[in-house]
Amino acid sequence: MTSPQTGRPPSVRVAVDIGGTFVDAIAQDVRTGELVTVKVATTPQQPTAGVLEAIAALGISLDQVEVIVHGTTLALNAVLERKGVRTGIVTNEGFRDIYELGRGDVPFEHMYNLRYEQPRPLVRRRDTVGVRGRLDHEGAVIEELDEAGLVEAAGRLIRDNDVRSIAVVFLHSYVDPAHERRAAELLKEHFPDTTVSISSDIAREHREFERTSTTVLDAYTRPIVDRYLATLEGELRGAGLQRPLLVMRSGGGAMSVGEARSAPLMTVFSGPSGGVTGGANVARLSGRDRLITFDAGGTSLDACVILGGEPTDVFEARLDTHPVLIPVFDIRTIGAGGGSIAWMDRGLLKVGPQSAGADPGPMAYGRGGRQPTVTDAALCLGYLEPDELFIDGRSFSLDLATEGVRDQIATPMGMDVRDAAAAIFDVTQARNLGALREITVERGMDPREFSLLAFGGAGPMLGPMLAREMGIPEVVVPSEPGVFSAWGMLGADLVHDVGRSVIEPLEPETLERLEAVFEEMEAAATASLSKQGIDPERCDLQRRLDLRYDGQEYSLGVRVGSGELAASIRSRFDAAHRERHGHNLDGAGVEIVAVRVRGVGTMLAATLAASPEVSGTSQRAGRRTAFDFATREMVAFDEYRRADLVPDDHLSGPALVRDPTSVTVIHSDQRFHLDGFGHIVITTEGDR
Repeated sequence: MTSPQTGRPPSVRVAVDIGGTFVDAIAQDVRTGELVTVKVATTPQQPTAGVLEAIAALGISLDQVEVIVHGTTLALNAVLERKGVRTGIVTNEGFRDIYELGRGDVPFEHMYNLRYEQPRPLVRRRDTVGVRGRLDHEGAVIEELDEAGLVEAAGRLIRDNDVRSIAVVFLHSYVDPAHERRAAELLKEHFPDTTVSISSDIAREHREFERTSTTVLDAYTRPIVDRYLATLEGELRGAGLQRPLLVMRSGGGAMSVGEARSAPLMTVFSGPSGGVTGGANVARLSGRDRLITFDAGGTSLDACVILGGEPTDVFEARLDTHPVLIPVFDIRTIGAGGGSIAWMDRGLLKVGPQSAGADPGPMAYGRGGRQPTVTDAALCLGYLEPDELFIDGRSFSLDLATEGVRDQIATPMGMDVRDAAAAIFDVTQARNLGALREITVERGMDPREFSLLAFGGAGPMLGPMLAREMGIPEVVVPSEPGVFSAWGMLGADLVHDVGRSVIEPLEPETLERLEAVFEEMEAAATASLSKQGIDPERCDLQRRLDLRYDGQEYSLGVRVGSGELAASIRSRFDAAHRERHGHNLDGAGVEIVAVRVRGVGTMLAATLAASPEVSGTSQRAGRRTAFDFATREMVAFDEYRRADLVPDDHLSGPALVRDPTSVTVIHSDQRFHLDGFGHIVITTEGDR
C-alpha cells in the first residue's frame, strides 16, 4: 500500500489500538478496499514508540493518510498504576471529606471480607481545602464565593504541597456552574502552570461523591494524557501526517486530539470501545439482532451486549475502585487473556488477573518469563505450533512452555502436563463464563438467544469452548480477529455528549419546560463538533432521557424525539425496563433523572465487503494432534488456513483455523463455515 506523492487526495484510513501486550494497527485504502494489518509489542515505558513502530510497519506513506484513529489505555493505566500527577481538591468549606468518605460501602467482590480496607484515595486529605461560598439545591446563592480565600487556599496547595493539578467541586454546581467557572478563571489567572478541572464541565450531574471522583480522575490524568497526545501528534506531523488525528471515546465515536487533551476521561476505555463499535457494525450489517462481544487479548477479557444493533451503555462506571460519571459502553472487564498467569494459591489453581504482558511475556516467548500463562497452556494442548512465528520474528518454545506448566502447575497438583494445561483452560473459562453471566443472566437476558462475536488474539481460541459451556448457539469469528478492535475504530464517527441532571416527574408540563434545556444542549454539542471540523448540516443530534420508577435509585436511558408525548416515552421506558431487567412496574410513577444530547458528526463509514463467490471445497493444510474439550482427549484436528476456506462450505470439527494473528479452535461436536462476509460461523451440534 506504499504510495509516493501522487497528487491524488489522501485515501488511506488508519487505526491504532494500544493493548496491554500488543499494539494493533490496521490501514484500509477506501478506493480499493485493501487492508493491511500489523501487530507489534507494546512499549509501556515509551507508549508513543509502539504506535509509531506499528504505523511504520504498515508500509504506508503518511501523505496518503486521510485520518488516523487512536485507542489508548494511557489514562486507565495511570489510575490503575497510580502514576498520575499530585492532585488537590477545592470544595465548599465544611465539606472537605466528601471524597474520602465516599459511600462507605464495600465492593461486591469483598462483601464477605471482614478485614477489607478501602484503597488509599488518589487525593490525600491534606491536599483538600474548603473555601467559603454556597449555592442551594435550586442554584440560588446562599453565600458568595470568597475569591481571595480561594486564591490563598489554592496557593498553599501548590506552593507547600507541590500540587500540580486541581479539581474544583462545589455543591449543586450541576444546577448553576457560575461559582466553579469563576474559580477556574481565578486559578488560571494566578497559577497558569497548574491544570484546573471543574466538575460542571466534566459531569454536570447530581451525586456529589461520584461527581467529585470523576473530577479528581480528570485532574489526576489530564497532564499525562495531554503530554502524550501532544508528543504523538507532533511526531506524526513531523513524519508527514497532514490530516486529522482522532482519539477513540469510551462510549463510542471519536474526538479530535485537541478535545481529547482537554477531556482525558473520555478516552479511559477507548481501546475496548473500538471492539464494541466494530461488533455493533457487524450486528447491523450482518442482520444479527442480539450479539455478545467477546474480546480476549493478551491481558484482559472485555465483553458487552449488543441489542438491536446498539451496544448497551451506561453513564456511570467504575475505574478500579473509583466511580466515574462519563458515557461508556457497558463493558465487563476481567484480567483473563492469553498472557494471564497460572499460579497455585494454597493448593488451588488460579489464572490471572496478573498478566505476563509484553515484557517478559509468556514463558514460550523466551524473553525471561518465569510463570506459565494461558498461551503456554495452549502450546501444551497443541493449539499453537512450536515453530509458529509471532510478532518479533521469534518462534514459540514448546520446551519452555512445558517446563513452566509441568514444574509450577502439574507437579503440585499431581497430574500430567496435558491435564494441567486443560485445567488452566477450565479455570480461565470459568472466569469468562462468570463475566458473561453478569451482563446477561444477572440482567434478565438469556445468553442462548445471542450470538457470540469472538475476537482479539485469544478470543477465537476461547470463544467456541465458552459457547459450548453456556449453550450459545452460534460463534462468529470476524475477519482479522486479532486486530478487530482497530478495525472497529475505522468506522468511528465524531461524537460529543452533553448531560445534565434534572430531577422531575415524567409529565407533559415537565417535557415542555425541558425543551429549552434540550435546545441549549444541542447548541453546545453542535458547537463542539463544529470546532472539530464538522459542518452543522452533518450533525445528527440525538435526545435521551434517563428515567426510573419512583423509589428506584438507578435509571435507564430512553431515546426521545422532539415533541414526543409523555405517554409514548413511558411506554418505551416500560418496554426497555422489561427487556433489560425482566419486569416493569405498571402502577408506579416515572421520574426523569437526567437529560442528555449526543451529537454525531458523520466522519467515516464502515463496511463489510462480501466474500467473492468461489465454488469448490476448502483446502486442508494438514492435521495435528490437539486437545478436544468435547471428549477431553488428544485427537487429530484438521488444520486450515483461513485464506483457503471457501464460503458456505460446511465443515466439521475438530479443526484449527489459522489467521496471521490468531487461531480458531473448533471442537469435535461443532461445525463451521465461512459466511458471505468472511466470518467463520461455528455452531454446536445437538441441544446443550
